[in-house]
Amino acid sequence: MRKTKEKKSDAMKLLEKLAGGPLTLGRAVESMRRSEDLSQDVCAKKLGVSKSHLCDVEKGRKVVRPERAAKWARTLGYPESVLVRLAIQGELDAAGLKYKVAIEAA
Repeated sequence: MRKTKEKKSDAMKLLEKLAGGPLTLGRAVESMRRSEDLSQDVCAKKLGVSKSHLCDVEKGRKVVRPERAAKWARTLGYPESVLVRLAIQGELDAAGLKYKVAIEAA
């Protein structure tokens, strides 16, 4: 059986171009924060974390669990599925597992 690669949507290509590379949870949060014109300090307070923690997430130095990603998405006014998928993908990537995540609501 031959594997077919999923084509990236135009929206995903644009987001990755704006983010400067493959979309990660950190890049997505940073883009959301910047689109709302929030400083890291203000955004971190809104999310209930320290500024240094938020910075580490944005720079890919810390991984966020899916539960926290869902809470952050709600707090920032975005669909949970976007950040949850990226959080799960981040965990797999950090573990060196070569899988791509696709999720849907139950």
